[in-house]
Amino acid sequence: MSVVVHNKEQIQGMKARLQVLEQEIKTYAEQTIEYISITDIARYKNPERTDIIVGNWLRNRNTIEFLGVWEQLNNPDFKPIEFDGFRKQAGLNSFTLTPKQWIEQTKAIGLTSKSGRYGGTYAQKDIAFEFASWISVEFKLYLIKEFQRLKEHEFKQLGWDIRRNLAKINYLIHTDAIRENLIPDQLTPQQINQIYASEADILNLALFGVTARQWRDENPSLSGNIRDHANMSQLVCLANLESMNAHFIEEGFPQSARLKKLNELAIRQMRILIHRGNNRLQENRVED
Repeated sequence: MSVVVHNKEQIQGMKARLQVLEQEIKTYAEQTIEYISITDIARYKNPERTDIIVGNWLRNRNTIEFLGVWEQLNNPDFKPIEFDGFRKQAGLNSFTLTPKQWIEQTKAIGLTSKSGRYGGTYAQKDIAFEFASWISVEFKLYLIKEFQRLKEHEFKQLGWDIRRNLAKINYLIHTDAIRENLIPDQLTPQQINQIYASEADILNLALFGVTARQWRDENPSLSGNIRDHANMSQLVCLANLESMNAHFIEEGFPQSARLKKLNELAIRQMRILIHRGNNRLQENRVED
């Protein structure tokens, strides 16, 4: 098994491919979600009937319930009424469902369809692992192992990129006004105690002070999402917050307690990163 890395200029939006049991699996990322091609996974079972295989999996009641729970946990725009309609029909002999129907009618983000040369049905990694288990338990285990190998490879590359780019951001953080604006505000008790739909919004609120939807409402003219407009210091801090949030979840901290701790961490880490940036800027000026 191996990770095949392609030039991003050659395949826009596509990331490294996975090689699992001699089957090549495409992956890509969009708005912080990692997607894996379940069309490619289906080829392991039957390369000539991938659409039918994916369709049969979608007809399964357990599949519908799994997809619905995932969307409710991660997608604030998910339509529960439409989901409930599919759930009631799932398992009936007459029930059929395509990925396109599921995506369009429920506003799901866990599945996505792409057209063209690198097209097919893609699923968020946890959903893709569930589909792989339905195809073959052995294939699922090899897929998880290979995906972890890919993440380790990307993490090492990210570490190098961060070290290389930290010098660049020093020149962006040189005025008191900019420095103060980058340090997150302490959250109010009302913000901390509110129930938030997704873990992504917990991190957004801790670091940026707003949820993804609030940011979109406040910045209708900007493309992308709040994280697309973050600078390198904020991205470094965000990566640390993601790791700490996972640890807090494992320790059983309630959402409000996690949010308070993550906000405190964000304030402290951004101060450290900005202070470090200012020191490097002064060193560079002395050298000049």
